[in-house]
Amino acid sequence: MKKFFILLFILSISNQYAYNSISEIRPTEKPVLQIKKIDTALELTGKLDNPIWNLAVPIELNYEIRPGDNIQAPEKTFVRALYDDKHIYFGFECFDSDPAQIRANITDRDRMFEDDYVIIVLDTYGDYQKGYEFAVNPFGIKGDLLATMNNEDASLDLIWHSAASINGNGWTAEIAIPFSSLTFPDKEDQKWVVGIVRNLPRSSRIQISWTKIDRNIPSFLPQSGLLEGLKNIKPGSNLEFLPYAIGQKGGQLENFNDPKSGIKYSPFEGRFGGGIKYAPSPNFSLDAVVNPDFSQIESDAAQISVNTTFALYYDEKRPFFLIGNELLQTPMYYSRSINDPLGAARIIGKSGSLSFMYMSAYDRNTVIVVPGEDRSNTIPTDINSLANIGRLRYDMGDENYIGSMILTRNFEGGHNYLFGFDWNYKFWGNWYFNGEGFYSLTKELENTSLFNSQRQFGSTGKNAALNGEEYSGNGIHLVLSHSQRSYNFSFVFNNFSPTYQTYNGLFSSNNYRQFFLSNEYVLYPQNSFIDRATFGLQGELRFNYDGVKKDQNLTPYVVLTLKGQTSLFVNYVLVNNENFFGKELRDVRRIYLSLNTRPIKEISFYFDGNFGRFIYRSNSPVIGTGHNLSGSLTLKPTSRLNLSLSYSRARLSNEANGNLLYDGNIFRTIAAYQFTPEIFFRTIFQYDSFSKSMQIYPLFSYKLNAFTTFYAGATSDYTDYKGDIGIAHTSQQYFVKIQYLLGI
Repeated sequence: MKKFFILLFILSISNQYAYNSISEIRPTEKPVLQIKKIDTALELTGKLDNPIWNLAVPIELNYEIRPGDNIQAPEKTFVRALYDDKHIYFGFECFDSDPAQIRANITDRDRMFEDDYVIIVLDTYGDYQKGYEFAVNPFGIKGDLLATMNNEDASLDLIWHSAASINGNGWTAEIAIPFSSLTFPDKEDQKWVVGIVRNLPRSSRIQISWTKIDRNIPSFLPQSGLLEGLKNIKPGSNLEFLPYAIGQKGGQLENFNDPKSGIKYSPFEGRFGGGIKYAPSPNFSLDAVVNPDFSQIESDAAQISVNTTFALYYDEKRPFFLIGNELLQTPMYYSRSINDPLGAARIIGKSGSLSFMYMSAYDRNTVIVVPGEDRSNTIPTDINSLANIGRLRYDMGDENYIGSMILTRNFEGGHNYLFGFDWNYKFWGNWYFNGEGFYSLTKELENTSLFNSQRQFGSTGKNAALNGEEYSGNGIHLVLSHSQRSYNFSFVFNNFSPTYQTYNGLFSSNNYRQFFLSNEYVLYPQNSFIDRATFGLQGELRFNYDGVKKDQNLTPYVVLTLKGQTSLFVNYVLVNNENFFGKELRDVRRIYLSLNTRPIKEISFYFDGNFGRFIYRSNSPVIGTGHNLSGSLTLKPTSRLNLSLSYSRARLSNEANGNLLYDGNIFRTIAAYQFTPEIFFRTIFQYDSFSKSMQIYPLFSYKLNAFTTFYAGATSDYTDYKGDIGIAHTSQQYFVKIQYLLGI
């Protein structure tokens, strides 16, 4: 197996040199969009009917970049740009030869990316480290994202405005972005990088761009054009208040062992708090919150955790923690590790090429995740702690940077300190070498009543119990990758010692050295029902610090992008040998299938499933046969109504004797009706057969903007007691919340 990895690596390198010699990457001169200033604010109608738009010289989006390779765009699209003292404006004319085929829905913000839409990408510093993305569909529904290299973060929410209108020739849209919502250099003459794309979901997902996009260059931002002509712009309002008030009344069964004991309600409770943001310049801001409301209006979807030995990851949805995410994209930091803060504060800014951030939070009911070789443990506590996160990054342009970070967590009688550095180096146009290295110092709490496991940290003599031990650890993550039109390659090396820990992250596995290698070949068939075909092979070797081989696998796979906006992914775990809890388990082969399709605008469907042999991850592991599968069906019978049904199932039987090890499922349905772009009513129903629990979450929402909001809803929990009792109501909560953004 080792010889195979060495041969595969040599072939990968030789293939890449061959491809580079065939397809030399040459820089091209960037096109320029000249913007003109106007003296008065532009009122948005979505129709481009204000004569002032005639002052702007339109540019055309000429290139189909997906699925076509810089071919002539199938539809005409024109863009205009203007600005005044407070806003930058973009106007779009999107012609369509068959307007009846336009896909558009009236939805909540950020839920329109399956529709027709146009999108502006602004890299205000021109260093290709991050770009603000502003998208709008034919009904004027907004979507905003944060682009960082090859990633997009949908959690970004900014204040901006949009309007759109469908007509007999297609549709038009207008966007107004306040300068106060952006950060940019503090200088008289601005020069921004700008990308402009139109999305047409038809038989294929067609994307049309202002600039040519070379598939031999893996990043979008460096291939965008320039926006010139912005002069003497200021950030506008630099002081914001975000107060909130929440009222709730709830109750639960007096005795959970007796479902007939009835729900006892607590008195009505009110909670008040808020935050303040001060931004004296576009490159510096200070945020602080007192008694913040970090509750989540959007409930987490239940995940199947049976046969899972490591902590589960849930997306962050709390607004305060979403700011500055682009500087902290590492598993060593997990914002939801800050569980219930009494208060928090943050500074974030940029000085020339140096970006910086510092955040501190006083956390109540701290949760500790103790990692390990074969499992982790999540320990809830009622202990207070102080979390501090510091970050520096020096941007060297063209996606290159070096950075450092420090993450600390202090308790009374314990602490965890983490020091790290990271970098990204781009060379030869489409090669990347990036990584991060860390050193941790841990002083455990001395409280075995919280956790008293004798699980060992390798051969260090330390164990997982909270018994006051002190130790250090180290870790490194290295990636060498290459991406171009028809060939992709990546090599990853991880090395994390048995006593490496981060209390501010979700890093649940340590004591391993890992080698991972992946190769992909990409084809673009012409005049075919296949738009793109990818054939890949990936393999992994993992050892613990005692030299024991823990994991060995080899997986070929195929990815097909088909007409009908359909994608199919298939892989087969050809080699899969694992040492789990000291037991050798060999030939754990299985097949994985994934299908995603949106054939018409009213229906979309998703399915994935693993079928074959699995390890039953108990203290006495065995091999079983079974499946893990999930699927979802989304129906949009009207432009305002959205129905989503999802189902997950896991089943495993002992291969040796046929005994059932587990079998269960989770069903979840969401029904949402959007009365206006600002108002919706939604109900979530969820049933989990593993925990025999059921939840119902009705919610009314009004959003004047991303931060001025009103919610009223309820959460109802039920448990299936089986027998004569059946399903019983176990807890109930009603709540209202109002939040209002004030700017000075």
